[in-house]
Amino acid sequence: MWRNGDFLRLWSAQTISEFGSQITALALPLAAIVVLGASAFEVAALSTIEFAPYLLFSIPAGVWVDRLPHRPLLIMADLGRAVALASIPIAYAFDALTLSQLYVVGFLAGSLTVVFSLAYAAYLPGLVEHERLVDANAKLQASSSVAQLGGPGTGGGLVAATSAPVAIITDALSFIASALLLSSMRHREPRKSEAASPEPRESWRRELSRGARYALGNPYVRPILLASALANFGLNLIWAILIFYAVRVLDLHAGLVGAILSLGQAGGLLGALSATRISRAVGVGRSMIGAAALFGLSSLLIAAAPRSFPIPVLALGWGIGSFVIVIFNVLGVSLRQAIVPQRLQGRVLGFNRFFVLGVIPLGSLTGGALAASIGLRPAIAVGAIVAGCAFVPLLASRVRTLDTLPAKVEEGRMAPETASPVVP
Repeated sequence: MWRNGDFLRLWSAQTISEFGSQITALALPLAAIVVLGASAFEVAALSTIEFAPYLLFSIPAGVWVDRLPHRPLLIMADLGRAVALASIPIAYAFDALTLSQLYVVGFLAGSLTVVFSLAYAAYLPGLVEHERLVDANAKLQASSSVAQLGGPGTGGGLVAATSAPVAIITDALSFIASALLLSSMRHREPRKSEAASPEPRESWRRELSRGARYALGNPYVRPILLASALANFGLNLIWAILIFYAVRVLDLHAGLVGAILSLGQAGGLLGALSATRISRAVGVGRSMIGAAALFGLSSLLIAAAPRSFPIPVLALGWGIGSFVIVIFNVLGVSLRQAIVPQRLQGRVLGFNRFFVLGVIPLGSLTGGALAASIGLRPAIAVGAIVAGCAFVPLLASRVRTLDTLPAKVEEGRMAPETASPVVP
């Protein structure tokens, strides 16, 4: 992978924009709170608007991604986000910044992020060798973990040194840098008309249906989708009440909670660095099943943290959770990219994102309701049990038999169960 110059450009572009996005994740709500005096509801609405495009556009954007070349879509999404974000410090400089503008920018940036994330995942299998997908995704996930580890602190320092709107310039510049790196790539995709595709161009409805049928019918993709949905529901049930639990039940101050969560991301970085070795030693399927099973155990540690000495137990639970989540993500994404036909990558991923991300607000609402009715610790335990069940769909499927990534086959066919994996 270190000799693949185009992958290194893609990886560098992703790393730069990930750090910039972590800064905006902090600076955008702070701009609403500090500069515009937004209420708690208005700030929550801003987060909802940023997330809404994943539910609104993931499925139709998947068709668009499959119809168009991926690299131009990536560049367009980067430049569009740069322009949208740059409008905030410009409006602030002229004393014209409004909450409505933040909502519009949040929605536009979120919509372009949906396009970027789908095109990005669909582009990678054509850029790197089949047997290098786990290694490539592990490196990309490592960048994300490092950004989550250091980005918020960097963002806080920039906001303190300048202001929230001015700090957002950094993110806008990161997207421009990302677009320039992507533009410098030498890899050229085949024209869609030249790509292997036996069927003529279909209607949007039929293309959506084809992607949905593949996602729900494929014996590898379907269990990963179900496992991810269970994990997201349970883990976001916990996340919705975790800060309140840490402050009210464990009596930890906000700064200490933030430090524990940041340090826990070191587990995610370790997971990204070790995912390839673990999958080779244990097998792809068994690694995914083991990681999914540990979702519940790590969350139960959080629920069991004693008030008299909570920090080690809470940090251990969060660190283990971050570690296994990253391993599951790296292997799950690699497996889907390895087996889904190239012409269906965008649609299958869009369908997957819609359902896997769609359960997040349901989990959050359930967490709040359970905390109010049965208490914080029992509610977190319920979330741990649900997340811990994520291994069941994998254990009951062909995924458990995988030692390495299976060969990509044409749509409508599956490699024989006795076929040897292609990864050395």
